[in-house]
Amino acid sequence: MNQSRRYIIQLVMILTGLIFLVKLFSIQVLDSKYAEAATSNIIHRVIEYPYRGLVFDRNGKLIVYNTPQYNLIVVPTEVKNLDTAKFCEVFNIEKEVFIEKMEEAKDFSYVQPSIFIKQLSNQDLAYVQDYIVDFPGFDIQPRTTRAYAQPIMANALGYVSEINKNQLKRDTLDYYRQGDYIGQSGLEAYYEKQLRGRRGVKFKVKNVRGIEKGPYEDGEYDTLSIPGRNLVSTIDLDLQAYGEDLLQGKSGSIVAIEPASGEILSLVSGPSYDPSLLTGRKYSQNFSRISSDTLKPLFNRPLMAQYRPGSIFKIIQAMVALQEGVINPSTRIVCNRSIIGCHGPHSFEDLEGAIKHSCNPYFHNVMRRVVNQGVSDDTYEDTRIGLAKWRKHVESFGLGSPLGIDLPNEKSGMVPSVEYYDRAYRGEPWKYSNIYSIAIGEGENLVVPLQMANFASIVANRGYYYIPHLVKSIGDNGSPLPKYQEKHYTSVDPKHFDVAVEAMASVVESGTGQYRAKLKDIVVCGKTGTVQNDPMPDHSVFIAFAPKDDPKIAVSVYVEDAGQGARAAASIASLMIEKYLLGATERPFIEEYVKKGEFLY
Repeated sequence: MNQSRRYIIQLVMILTGLIFLVKLFSIQVLDSKYAEAATSNIIHRVIEYPYRGLVFDRNGKLIVYNTPQYNLIVVPTEVKNLDTAKFCEVFNIEKEVFIEKMEEAKDFSYVQPSIFIKQLSNQDLAYVQDYIVDFPGFDIQPRTTRAYAQPIMANALGYVSEINKNQLKRDTLDYYRQGDYIGQSGLEAYYEKQLRGRRGVKFKVKNVRGIEKGPYEDGEYDTLSIPGRNLVSTIDLDLQAYGEDLLQGKSGSIVAIEPASGEILSLVSGPSYDPSLLTGRKYSQNFSRISSDTLKPLFNRPLMAQYRPGSIFKIIQAMVALQEGVINPSTRIVCNRSIIGCHGPHSFEDLEGAIKHSCNPYFHNVMRRVVNQGVSDDTYEDTRIGLAKWRKHVESFGLGSPLGIDLPNEKSGMVPSVEYYDRAYRGEPWKYSNIYSIAIGEGENLVVPLQMANFASIVANRGYYYIPHLVKSIGDNGSPLPKYQEKHYTSVDPKHFDVAVEAMASVVESGTGQYRAKLKDIVVCGKTGTVQNDPMPDHSVFIAFAPKDDPKIAVSVYVEDAGQGARAAASIASLMIEKYLLGATERPFIEEYVKKGEFLY
């Protein structure tokens, strides 16, 4: 019995051994996947990031380009026998930081590479590259970061930074990976798909010491990265730089547009910041400082700030009234200052004179005629009907909704509606005497500076506009974008704009804008605005275009807390026109006045 048991045990052991031998033979000889797994230990998959597209100005000058930087990446499972003290010395980090970063890498993946140290510079790489071979599991990943020809145009260009978790979740096409960079604002965000290019992949063979031995299978499985497409912008870089210099130390905006195309020549927001501060290893530190600045340098005022338009709105009122037939260019109205305050020595002007002298009682009366046309015997109902008609005309000038510029976060401003006043008066009846302040650009009217520069373009074009935009073409030999080639007409007949043009010329020739906006050999058409801003000083506002008969540039300027529109805003607008048309100012005393910035005295 014992002998039989011994034979059985021996047989079981022999059969077990045979099973293991067969399995080992299958693993090592017949099944290739284990051989492939062993091979993969020395094959490294390296992401090749594309160069982001460049940005040029309208004259071919480089605005934004790429400069090299490098990430240190790690594959935790490959980190063996690491001299941690030496590593920390070479990369100038504390041991606690090393431990923290290694734990983050392991949390991401033991076998997939992740970023250990971001954005090493060329100088950093020159120092550390000879040590990389001594640190198994670590490698250098080439990247690029944005660089700028001049420290200007930050809000319009925007910035690029690492994609965040929420953005990754919204990436339904699964293009981005953790550690990728993405445009976060400005042109960088709006044209992200065109600028980003397409990633490539290279498979490299390394020995156990981490020394690269060449491409895997002669690069058969590699894919090339495709660079992003370049943008040719509408910006005149010299004009942009000049505008930023003029607005230095002030809060406000300058928008300049070519009326014949809608191309934006300059888009200045003040205060601003040096765009290079939001690149490189100090990005987080600088972003925290800039974003917490109480002057809001990240706030893109030309399309995000919403102000009352002030007296520049009187020109729109005039155009609507002419279209409605309630006045004509010869209509004279007494400047009755008992109804609403006014300024200047005038008393009984026609339409051109009322615009020239910015007569408040005139336009109070003009809007009353538009709103109360006697359609209904009920004054309240008549006002409601008239306001709705008035609003449709005003909206045709591109007010009350975003124009559609190729930048994110454009605000709409506001053109008050019947529904708005119903809510404001909580169902109680209201009539023109309750809302008359909107007649002179005060009250509930709100515009953004971009809209007012576009309005100056409308008058320059005698009744139409192209959507303002910042990009002329995309890629080599790119054509203009179709949406920006379409004319948008107002509801006002073009013939009515002649009086506005003549009146705006008179404003600069002999009216409220003559002292600082008038140029020697160029007929400038403009309109001043002084926008109430209690308890602070008024905002200074000016719109203009020039030359009168063949307009090349239209401008709007807002300078916050700077007082009368004929001072700060008119001066800056005329300097911008001079710079663009003549190349420099012929009035250095005006330039000095603007840079000094003492506008309230």
